[in-house]
Amino acid sequence: MTNLTEQQQKFEKQREIQHKELKIQKEIRQIEDDLVIAIEEILKDKDSCKNLEESQYRNLMHVADTTDSTEVIKNFLRYQLGRDKKWGQGENSLAQKIINDIDKLLPQKAEEIVNKVKYTEKLKYVKLELTRRYLGYGSRRLKYLKNENK
Repeated sequence: MTNLTEQQQKFEKQREIQHKELKIQKEIRQIEDDLVIAIEEILKDKDSCKNLEESQYRNLMHVADTTDSTEVIKNFLRYQLGRDKKWGQGENSLAQKIINDIDKLLPQKAEEIVNKVKYTEKLKYVKLELTRRYLGYGSRRLKYLKNENK
């Protein structure tokens, strides 16, 4: 590799990065079941989301899709908690349970992925991607629960 030209070295580095990014995507797909189970566990208590309207959850999804920060997502959830009781109240509220997973479960899963792939520079990206997927699976579950109650 010492005889490679500078251009060849750049190409090799780009290939290595692309390979790691593909491995990250594969690892994310490998833990999707964990994400679905986690959010469905939170939403299994129908009382916790009975007052929550689909549009409010869609607003959460919009925030998640338009930011690069999980802190912004948590801030939005806290704002919703302060506005009304549709997200629940206190530590057992739906919003707080989601915040807890964003703070604990999702960073843990993200760290496992980037450490396995040896690409720790992507930790923030992986954490955000897991958060978006987690919330997306919640949206599907909420839709199911709302239609089940009709």
